[in-house]
Amino acid sequence: MTSVVTSEAATYLGNPIDLVEEIANANDWAHDRTSEEELIAEVSGRWCDYRLYFVWQEELCAMHFSSSFDMKVPKGRRGAVYELLALANEKLWLGHFDLSSEDRSPAFRHAALLRGVGAGSAEQVEDLVDIALSECERFYPAFQLVLWGGKRPLEAIAAAMIDPLGEA
Repeated sequence: MTSVVTSEAATYLGNPIDLVEEIANANDWAHDRTSEEELIAEVSGRWCDYRLYFVWQEELCAMHFSSSFDMKVPKGRRGAVYELLALANEKLWLGHFDLSSEDRSPAFRHAALLRGVGAGSAEQVEDLVDIALSECERFYPAFQLVLWGGKRPLEAIAAAMIDPLGEA
């Protein structure tokens, strides 16, 4: 495997979880700094509350982020949900949806590489959260249609992708 080498090593300038904590405080998000490398926050969305999980991996200079839904997938619906995940992931530019094997809840995940950019910027963290919450809100109805409406994944995705005109 080839490796790219630069003439100067970039120095790490800080822990991005500190920045995430400042943003959580500024937005009045309920949050818990579980360690120097982890922060969990709760954010209310249109459809449900989302649990935001930020983890800093210093060795990789990467921040992992996930936004999990407040729903559980029953064993009998996992196959349909896996198909739905694949269909939803085809429509994403950044990140992906998956299903946690531990608590059986869908989540949007993304990792941001921050080598050479210090702890990142407030704008980067805001974009990360905005994109994740937008995608969660966009696809939440599809998950509901598959889980509780008995719809096939293709039908659920089609319904979720309809852009409404105006307001009722």
